[in-house]
Amino acid sequence: MKIKSRQPRKQRKFLYNAPLHIRRKLLAAHLSKELRQKYNTRSFPVRKGDEVEIMRGKFKKRRGKISRVDYGKYKIYVDGVTAKRTIGTDYQVPIHPSKVRITILGLEDKKRVKALERRMKKEIEHEVKKTKSS
Repeated sequence: MKIKSRQPRKQRKFLYNAPLHIRRKLLAAHLSKELRQKYNTRSFPVRKGDEVEIMRGKFKKRRGKISRVDYGKYKIYVDGVTAKRTIGTDYQVPIHPSKVRITILGLEDKKRVKALERRMKKEIEHEVKKTKSS
C-alpha cells in the first residue's frame, strides 16, 4: 500500500478512490506506550470497541470507546464526544483517527489477535536482522 506520487492532487485522488480494504488500514491510530511495548508496533487500525484518548482539538484528553467507524469519510465517533446543534439536540462529533491514541485494544475478534501476532513476529524478525547486520 505504498503511494508513489508526492503531488497533493494525486494524494487526494488516491484517498477519494481508495477501496474499503485499504481505507481500513488508512484509519489507523498510534498505540499507547504500554501497548506499544507489549505488541512491539507503533500503530494499528481502529475498530469499534477500542478505547481511545483524544490528543488534539476541542475534546483533548477525553477518553472513550469508539462507537462507530466511518470508512467513507475517514472519521471515527467516540462515546461521550458530542456537541449541541442550534435546535438543542446533541450529535456525535467526527474525529480523524490520527488525532487519537489507542489505550485499550478490543481483542474479541480472533482475526485481529492473529494480525497482532503476525505483526509482532514480523517486528522481532526485523530487529534480529538489524542486529546481525551491525
